[in-house]
Amino acid sequence: MAIPSIDDVTRSGFLLAGEWIQAGEKVEVRSPFDDSLVGKTWNAERQHVERAIAAAVSSCAELRQLAAYQRKDILLKVAAAIREHAATFIRLMALEAGKPFKPAKAEVDRAVLTFTTAAEESVRIEGEYLPLDFIPGTEKRWGIVKRFPIGPIAAITPFNFPLNLVAHKLAPAMAVGCPVVLKPAPQTPFCALLLARLILESAWPRAALSVLPLKNDDAGQLVTDERIKLLSFTGSAAVGWELKGKAGKKKVVLELGGNAAVIVHEDAHLDVAVPRCVAGAFGYAGQSCISVQRILVHANIFDQFTARMMQGAGQLRVGDPLDENIDVGPLIRASDAQRVEDWIAEAVRGGAKLLCGGKARGTLFEPTLLSGTKPEMKVNCEEIFASVATIEPYYDFDDALQQINQSRFGLQSGLFTRNAELIFRAFDRLEVGGVIVSDVPTFRVDPMPYGGVKDSGLGREGIRYSMEEMTERKLLVMPGF
Repeated sequence: MAIPSIDDVTRSGFLLAGEWIQAGEKVEVRSPFDDSLVGKTWNAERQHVERAIAAAVSSCAELRQLAAYQRKDILLKVAAAIREHAATFIRLMALEAGKPFKPAKAEVDRAVLTFTTAAEESVRIEGEYLPLDFIPGTEKRWGIVKRFPIGPIAAITPFNFPLNLVAHKLAPAMAVGCPVVLKPAPQTPFCALLLARLILESAWPRAALSVLPLKNDDAGQLVTDERIKLLSFTGSAAVGWELKGKAGKKKVVLELGGNAAVIVHEDAHLDVAVPRCVAGAFGYAGQSCISVQRILVHANIFDQFTARMMQGAGQLRVGDPLDENIDVGPLIRASDAQRVEDWIAEAVRGGAKLLCGGKARGTLFEPTLLSGTKPEMKVNCEEIFASVATIEPYYDFDDALQQINQSRFGLQSGLFTRNAELIFRAFDRLEVGGVIVSDVPTFRVDPMPYGGVKDSGLGREGIRYSMEEMTERKLLVMPGF
């Protein structure tokens, strides 16, 4: 297929049930790095939301006619198209999300894996055989359980992974045969719109996909409309739980924020732990819900580890995301840089020590380490979503586990140790959705189950696990003949 230019992508309007629409309020999308114009699109209106939902409902019958091998073939075509258009996606991510070249390239590779895995899973959606002759009167009775697509899905995605988090909504839905109405983040609509174009060109039923940039007020119908059977939201905890309260009887899956912690025990390989913690804390300017925010280091190695972390942070290159040599790009908004400076200043006033960084230059923020912090400081108890981490010593392993569990969040945690007993103790006691051993909590491979507990979410993503959320079990009971 022909590779569209950046100008093509940023002028095409939004997708409504297979049609490209240029209507509603025209909006500008600007680079978070230098405020330059990336492109223009249109915010859809409530009438477009209504049409998109109606089209999604009407497409369900057509989707049910698609055989598993047909869904697989379409998903593989999309995966190949993403790879073919990799350069365009990478540049779009740098422009609209401020994502540097290396993590943008990695995101393209992950999106290819997401669609490829969905293709593989689409042909192995399994059911169950159930013997039912358990009591007198049920002789020869038996049942089968089959999964059916849940129906129209509303998906809302954030700015920080503008391609792969969109893929995590669309690919599993396509694998099970569900239509989707997607609201992308207002800062990053173009990656989603380009992906939608590739899906249409891969012969997915046109009425089964709409991608609508929307104001929050106009997006409300996606949350409240009873024709939508599943709301899948990735974003902040405050917004996610508010939407759940408005969603009514529909199923809700929430992948929310965190303030992820990592434990570095005294037996850790520092040559592994230090560079992984540097990457986990400061990569993509810390704008990941599993970015390393809290580092707990055994007291016996604390000074050595901290010195090496400071050295690693100082070696990172901060600047223009279009420069392929840059490690840390901009925060998504200037207001975020100001907020982060305020939180750091608050911590320092409360007795924390600024070890390195701490300053903003426009939307660029220096990799920052703080020590001597208290659990109740915002840099510890809230999600900072920036290239900032706190680093504190611990003496007792169980105390470190307790410190992690004090958080209202519980997404993923990392653990560097070679002690198997401590690994399984952490796995048993940590109140999180995933424990990552010999790595940072930022580690994620897309097919694995992903999600959190407490304020970090509800349900699980990861292709097969999303497919389970997007289907309903139905039982057929058969008599003996």
